Amino acid sequence: MSWEVDALNILQLRDVCFSYDGSPFVEGLNLCIGEGLFCGLIGPNGSGKSTIMKITSGILTPDSGDVLLWGKDIHSYSGSDRAKLISYLPQLLDLKLPFTVRELVSMGAYPYKIPPEITVAEAVEMVGLQNEIESPISELSGGERRRAFIAMTLLQGAGLILLDEPLANLDIRFQIELIRLLKDLREKKGISVLMALHDINLIYHFDYLFVVKEGRLVCEGDPLEIITEGLLSDVYGVELKVYPQEDGTMLFRV
Repeated sequence: MSWEVDALNILQLRDVCFSYDGSPFVEGLNLCIGEGLFCGLIGPNGSGKSTIMKITSGILTPDSGDVLLWGKDIHSYSGSDRAKLISYLPQLLDLKLPFTVRELVSMGAYPYKIPPEITVAEAVEMVGLQNEIESPISELSGGERRRAFIAMTLLQGAGLILLDEPLANLDIRFQIELIRLLKDLREKKGISVLMALHDINLIYHFDYLFVVKEGRLVCEGDPLEIITEGLLSDVYGVELKVYPQEDGTMLFRV
């Protein structure tokens, strides 16, 4: 890993294996998240992205191997202490919660006996929902709802945010807005991000990319360096042409 020497690895998975009902699913997984990096996790449906996200968050316990958060076993932390360090936003959110934006975001303070560093109003403003702070979650657009949940994680104050498919079912405008928001927070607060996603057209937004297939990490590195036609064919089973663009992005065509 090119950044392993230069950046503190705040989260490390070492030789992690995980099974469902005795059937191996994740095998020999090694993965590191560097401090202040914006990382993506891609792979086809059923490749293990959500399972890996749950392992990295501590929700699932591997059969073997180590999951280290700031150098310590992630399960050695109490629930509240771990919540101060790592925040996880699952793929499926209850978007019919009977709460206002203010009430939802305030739940991010639950790990603390004293008020967190930022206020609810400040967290809401950071995601651009200050005009909707008293609005019910159920009345927000899809992108606004995602922003509200992200504001809750910001109040939580964790240095690492894990997001499982946060762009799913959002139109391109809200996808780009969320990515810009997270990158801006990375720049301003030094937050590290690991985001699972399925749209390869968005990979050039990330500093570092992990590519998985059938529960295994098959490639990692700078998206613009590692994504090739051969890799996409192997991972996704489809022939795609890759056209690098002058602005540093990529264009994919069948």
